[in-house]
Amino acid sequence: MPETYALIIGSGFEQFAAGDADLLSETRFGLPSSAINRVEIEGHGVLSIARHGVPHTIPPHAINYRANLLALQEAGATAIIALNTVGVASDIRDSGEIAVPDQILDYTWGRQHTIYDGDGGEIDHIDFTEPFSPELRAGLLDAAKLADIDCYDGGVYAATQGPRLESAAEVDRLERDGADYIGMTAMPEAALARELGLPYACLALIVNRAAGRGDTPIHEDVEASTEAARSLAESLLRQFFRHQAIV
Repeated sequence: MPETYALIIGSGFEQFAAGDADLLSETRFGLPSSAINRVEIEGHGVLSIARHGVPHTIPPHAINYRANLLALQEAGATAIIALNTVGVASDIRDSGEIAVPDQILDYTWGRQHTIYDGDGGEIDHIDFTEPFSPELRAGLLDAAKLADIDCYDGGVYAATQGPRLESAAEVDRLERDGADYIGMTAMPEAALARELGLPYACLALIVNRAAGRGDTPIHEDVEASTEAARSLAESLLRQFFRHQAIV
């Protein structure tokens, strides 16, 4: 049975946020960030949800991650591709490039991070050794090769609380911990997807050098680099779904 893919998108991907039908239904965890849309990408039907709402008004720590993931599953999603903008702390990549991370560090707090909240009378200690689906990661990387796109295979995503950016000293600590990319939204998203049995992979858009790592002020770096990273991500996704439409 073919997969039904869903995209979790941020700002700048409006073309993936408006489709044939809006599905906004309350889950047992409350309302999701936005309506779920059904869009067609290269002949393949794809679900999408706007992580920060439409318009972009929900900060990372206030997102109802549980409702978002459950709403996608209830709409029929069987695999999730998350688009996450990040800064880069190491020399693994540079601004304006993209990557598919393979590991994660979680520095968030106070978020509803599990579906096992004690109300359902069950619990599962999920295996999170590989936080991102190897098969889905491979599919994205194969699409990058087919489209001749430079997309880095691997790296560690550090999820911070936000919404503020990090200090230079915090970035030093994160890099010592092994972080390559720094974002605010891949956790608890990745863990919740695992709890729900949904393969999940992150396509990271690197939009700035992290604090203390670049010669350009961060917001100037973001403004100058976002379009390049977004263009690469869009091309990769179109190649990915072009392949899915013919297999």
